[in-house]
Amino acid sequence: MLKQVHIAFIGSGVMGEAMIKGLLSMGLTQPNCITASDPWLERLDYLTNKYGVNVTPDNVAAVREANIVVLSIKPQSLPKVGRDLHSTIHADALVLSIIAGTRISTLQNKLFHDRIVRAMPNTPGQLGKGMTVWTATSHVNEDQLKQTGAILGAMGEHLQVEEESFLDMATGLSGSGPGFVLLLIEAMIDAGVHMGFSRREAETLVLQTIEGTVALMRASGKHSAELKNQVTSPGGTTAAGLYELEKASIRAIIADAIFAAYRRSQELGALSEQKDNS
Repeated sequence: MLKQVHIAFIGSGVMGEAMIKGLLSMGLTQPNCITASDPWLERLDYLTNKYGVNVTPDNVAAVREANIVVLSIKPQSLPKVGRDLHSTIHADALVLSIIAGTRISTLQNKLFHDRIVRAMPNTPGQLGKGMTVWTATSHVNEDQLKQTGAILGAMGEHLQVEEESFLDMATGLSGSGPGFVLLLIEAMIDAGVHMGFSRREAETLVLQTIEGTVALMRASGKHSAELKNQVTSPGGTTAAGLYELEKASIRAIIADAIFAAYRRSQELGALSEQKDNS
């Protein structure tokens, strides 16, 4: 569904490269159908040497023949990019935005364009292990919805939602989630070092434990509580550790962190909208 479809990446940083890499490695498109735009010439040299894609520092030139325009820039770059691309993108082209905290209404005003998908990926997408939640305007047609699924699927799992408000929720849960998981990993490794393992040994134990637990839950199809009960013997070591975690309100702390990220995403979206209207 992406054969001979020209895709322009406006902003070709970590996530933009992850999408390019995924699309090419899965054979969904060819390098000559991709144009990457970025202000850093060194970055453009790297992308064309590694992936063979077309490159340009000119955003307008990048979208000139594009059927799909991927906005993978920082939020602070949107005012300039919006001025560059205002009324420039073909009316029937799809715009796929992964700009954090930027609402569809802001994109519509900046670009003077209506066929927009807004997506919230997360960093494991760099390895094709990501989770992306996305929503589309009513102007996006069925073929473009399928194309969106193919592009986002190149980074891992994806979930389409009807309401844009779910993207703020996804930001708190899966977008910010890797940060919370990494803090847990760091704490477990530090505990291992404190007990006497070398840092390398502790890291190996912790990473394999987490990776194996996720694989076990996926393979078994069982609820996390059921699997937890299987490893919790009466009066045993796991029971002792879980008691301390529950006593420290670990569930409430994790929920509070996720809700804090969710609320901040809402605030950033509102702030972006206010700036756009001012």
